[in-house]
Amino acid sequence: MESHKRGEKRRKARNPVKNEEIEELDERPGCSTEEVVRGKKGRTKAQKKYIGAHVSIAGGIWKAVEASVDLGGHSFGLFLGSQRSWQRPALDQSAAVKFQQACSQHGFDPAHILPHGSYLMNCGSPKEDIFDKSQDMLVDELSRCSVLGLTQFNFHPGATLGSSKEQCIERIAQAINHAHQQIPAVCTVLENMSGQGSTVGGEFNELKSIIDHVRDKSRVGVCLDTCHAFAAGYDISSAGGVKSVLDEFDQVVGLHFLRAVHLNDSKGKLGCHLDRHEDIGRGQIGIAAFRNIVNEPRLDNIPLILETPGRPGFEYAEQIELLYSLCED
Repeated sequence: MESHKRGEKRRKARNPVKNEEIEELDERPGCSTEEVVRGKKGRTKAQKKYIGAHVSIAGGIWKAVEASVDLGGHSFGLFLGSQRSWQRPALDQSAAVKFQQACSQHGFDPAHILPHGSYLMNCGSPKEDIFDKSQDMLVDELSRCSVLGLTQFNFHPGATLGSSKEQCIERIAQAINHAHQQIPAVCTVLENMSGQGSTVGGEFNELKSIIDHVRDKSRVGVCLDTCHAFAAGYDISSAGGVKSVLDEFDQVVGLHFLRAVHLNDSKGKLGCHLDRHEDIGRGQIGIAAFRNIVNEPRLDNIPLILETPGRPGFEYAEQIELLYSLCED
């Protein structure tokens, strides 16, 4: 997720995608207005595609479910506590019950909900105090998932900060193994990175190296962020690019480890290594790639979650609607 994402601000549904929005997106190769409009008619959800957005927990963690419903989402991401502090109050049991009841009421499967880790965490840090606090926070996050009835948790792997990449990878895996020992069942999901600064996880082989060091491989996976992948040099924007990148991911990491996708266009160009999210179809990746993503059968039945900045008239609700309109029958 973009580091300066507008945190916990709730994205409210506004008007449907306007004709001028479709026309603007239509200027990109591979997307015709006729196709977009035809796709929109009468569709609220394409079978096997679970598209949603990162939503707010303001007012109570169960409010995230209501926010996702308001947006027309069929999956969602959320934070499990404050992003500003290492120490957070324990999750209220009554709030957890309300959350689970809301998920049941609105038909959200835990497999389509992906909590996002705090940006304070750096499980690869060479600084002992930061590593210890990050490891403890990872345990706390998995504990919150368990209380909420959630099955997976996504986080940024970490950064070397002057240490070697190999040492950083070993520390990340150490933190995961420790958290797995403390909390049962919840899967730790590594997010690929843009390669900005000293972050680890921009290359698929780095994700594979972390997974190789995790003892229980049934409890580790990957969330593929489209902006991060593109910024790291994986060209999903070219013709056949989505298929090619997924093929490479399968060869290097293994598609059975792919647990989710973060749907973000990119402000930066291919290989820029900048973590700068853009609205769907408004960046350097382009709408054709997102059409290929929502029609890629290898991405069936996993959460596809928006983390885009949004703009008036084209926020999460409109972008979810647009993405579903691109799904073919």
